[in-house]
Amino acid sequence: LHMGKTMKEDLTVVAKYINKLYPPEFNVFSIYAELYHNFFASQAKKNAESHLENKDIYLLLSWVHNFYPKDMRKDHALAMELDKVKLGSLLPSSLSKELENKYLESEEVTVKNSLSRCLDKEIQRWKEDKEPEKLNGHFQSELLGIFVIQSIYSSQKRAEDISQAVGEELSCRLLKELPAFLRSYRDAFEDFKEKSKKHRYYKPILIANINNCWNFR
Repeated sequence: LHMGKTMKEDLTVVAKYINKLYPPEFNVFSIYAELYHNFFASQAKKNAESHLENKDIYLLLSWVHNFYPKDMRKDHALAMELDKVKLGSLLPSSLSKELENKYLESEEVTVKNSLSRCLDKEIQRWKEDKEPEKLNGHFQSELLGIFVIQSIYSSQKRAEDISQAVGEELSCRLLKELPAFLRSYRDAFEDFKEKSKKHRYYKPILIANINNCWNFR
């Protein structure tokens, strides 16, 4: 953030004031822009090659795909001058792709584990001597129906914010995880139906789970 802010502010000064103090053939703005870019890119590459947590990978990819090319280089005070300079990306495409794969794998595992924990909590709630919650007057599981959908949706949205390609790839991966989760949910529910017929709230729990189906569809 500090480097980005410094580069943006300094290049704005160069574009507005320093550029006109030199003859055009000196290409003053281009020289400044290339030097700042090369330093920024070297720091990004150094970070990309170190051990990064998933949130750090996400932030770095956001800089590569969004903040740097869109917020900085398309700034109204700089866009015209920067369009004349071929700066390229902050990271080599091979390294950027490697980070994207790491992010996708980590996000896929995170969502998978989150869904599994959610189902475990729901199964535990079936065993408790409690009536299911009501939403709009109907028995329903807010934890299961809403949490699962939000987990998948928010994960997809974060990936799309990096780039459309990353978002599409994660969507494909999560669309494989959702049926696997639903099969586990179905098997657990069938087991409950068979073994818990004497449960005090057996019928409301059945109704709550049937009502969840609409949300999942």
